[in-house]
Amino acid sequence: MDDRFNTIAGWVLASGIVALGLGSISSHYFRADKDKRPEKMGYEIPGVASASAGAVAVPIEALLAKADPAKGADVFKRCMSCHTIAQGGANGIGPNLYGVVGDNIAQGRGGFAFSDALKAHSGKWTFALLNQWLTDPRAFASGTKMTFAGLDDPQDRANVIVYLNSQGSNLPLPAAPAAGAAAPAAVAAAAPAGDATKGAAVFQRCAACHTINPGGANGIGPNLAHIFGDAIGKGRGGYAFSDALAKLGGKWDAASLDKWLTSPSSDVPGTKMTFAGIDNAADRADVIAYLKAN
Repeated sequence: MDDRFNTIAGWVLASGIVALGLGSISSHYFRADKDKRPEKMGYEIPGVASASAGAVAVPIEALLAKADPAKGADVFKRCMSCHTIAQGGANGIGPNLYGVVGDNIAQGRGGFAFSDALKAHSGKWTFALLNQWLTDPRAFASGTKMTFAGLDDPQDRANVIVYLNSQGSNLPLPAAPAAGAAAPAAVAAAAPAGDATKGAAVFQRCAACHTINPGGANGIGPNLAHIFGDAIGKGRGGYAFSDALAKLGGKWDAASLDKWLTSPSSDVPGTKMTFAGIDNAADRADVIAYLKAN
């Protein structure tokens, strides 16, 4: 009886030792490198910043300075199922792109039917705007017909842009920033592109103090028609701006408007503006797009 008990106990003890050993080995195997983030996540969750989100972005001008049009031509092969680039080439799912750098946004191109979202963007395809567009077309123009998700690699984007520039545009590249120069606080490529239609809805928060129709009267705040590109703290039908804002100088562009709309009292201490600001960056971008369109 004792021998039988000892045999059973021995087998139980041996089984436990084997199980413990296998558990230790498997934990080491499956934990290998698990303290490190995978090089590429299996699924990107919208709204969750990537590991590189906090990295300082390299200005597009610096990337363009070392860009290679031959490599851009290779990257452009991803686009050829929708776009031609030869002079006189036919439009396809997307427009022909010959001479697109410096051309008007969403105009011409042999009568291509652009989306209303893209047509809402005025101006020309600058190097900076092309960088924004190629980063994430849907963020640049919410509602675009463009289904391509964008190019994650900044140097790939720069290479494609110089390749596009070599195909009928041939504009001089913007000057690269001096070595060691700090990148702008708000990198254009990282800023959300605004939707003027959504901006009109957000602007209702401002309508108690501001009119925006051309020739509209000043109220608690100045009329804001054609404010984009206008001098800061001046004009506006003789509106009495605070000394703090009148001394600021410069013009209302996307960067200055974004800073102002984030927190007027922090941007310009002493301002008469009592509005606390707009926390949501996308809402600010939409309002800016609306102001730019009016």
